[in-house]
Amino acid sequence: MEDAVNAVTEIPVASPEEIRARFAERLRFETDCWDVHEALASAEPGFVLLDVRGPALFARGHIEGAINLPRGKMTARKMAEWPEGTLFVVYCAGPHCNGTDKAALRLGELGCRVKVMIGGITGWVDEGFALKSLMA
Repeated sequence: MEDAVNAVTEIPVASPEEIRARFAERLRFETDCWDVHEALASAEPGFVLLDVRGPALFARGHIEGAINLPRGKMTARKMAEWPEGTLFVVYCAGPHCNGTDKAALRLGELGCRVKVMIGGITGWVDEGFALKSLMA
């Protein structure tokens, strides 16, 4: 293969060790819709799923089993309702929304373990998974 120089190749690729470290680190902070769906289908998913959008959006459609808990309601007192060490998985509207990042930051500040479900509701629906609605 020739050493073509273009927008992809002009910056050297990382070493395999750097690649492994980078993506292993990334997966410590996030998960995806498919993995959440599969875990929720099991008897014990190993996490609490939090929908961090507002109550009106939650009512229109959310992932079954999710708890609606917007970032502003995340207090030390509220989070103490779960055992210490509980893993929380947070999601919001989708990739255009930074609500998950804000919620994850807030939970981290409160000493909680957290992962972001990348894609949010948009990703969930794109995967073909159903939403539950509270509206008649």
